[in-house]
Amino acid sequence: MKARGVIFDLDGTLVDNMALHAQAFAIFVERHGLPPLTEADRARLDGKRNRDIFPDIFGRPLDDAFLQACTREKEGLYRELSRGKLTPVAGLVTLLDALESRQVPVAIATSAPPENVAHSLAELGLDGRLTRVMRSDEVARGKPHPDVFLAAAALIGVEAARCLAFEDAPAGILAARAAGMRCVAVTTGFDAAALASHGAPPDLAVPDYVAFLAVADEWLEAAPVPARG
Repeated sequence: MKARGVIFDLDGTLVDNMALHAQAFAIFVERHGLPPLTEADRARLDGKRNRDIFPDIFGRPLDDAFLQACTREKEGLYRELSRGKLTPVAGLVTLLDALESRQVPVAIATSAPPENVAHSLAELGLDGRLTRVMRSDEVARGKPHPDVFLAAAALIGVEAARCLAFEDAPAGILAARAAGMRCVAVTTGFDAAALASHGAPPDLAVPDYVAFLAVADEWLEAAPVPARG
């Protein structure tokens, strides 16, 4: 069944920026005397909410005030490091044009905090175009639970099973699949084999949207035929 709606993750999916997040985390953990994050840590934590990430890396429950302080510190580092360096993943703007021509509605389902959403979309030049955003801090449970994808589907008025999700991380793929969506992995950080090894095999893996556009007709509904008067 071809998709009538599309839901994009943001970090690592619209933009290849996870190395910048990793750099910000490296500075953060050094400041706090924590061990460096490993590749296994990244596979476990990428795509999750900060309220789920920070207790994990500190190894203990954290109160809300400290969680918020950690978020401000680390995400402030990310915004500083990424300013002037973000560009859309290859083919993204062309895909957005194609979705518009097909009348396929689009939303974002992200674990990023609101300040990062605004920053990253503005840096990409997409803040005036991708305006329907659902964040994981607006729903009960973060990725890998399906809540944010289900809410994003409701936001565009398309049944979740008729939405196609684009993701980059294991937690996000699991969330999209749990919502009943087929999921395309954009392999900016994890290749298909790595995703499968972490229990999150995608329905399709592509390096960028240029590759997806070559097979888009297999995944997306065509534009509706205008009614004749």
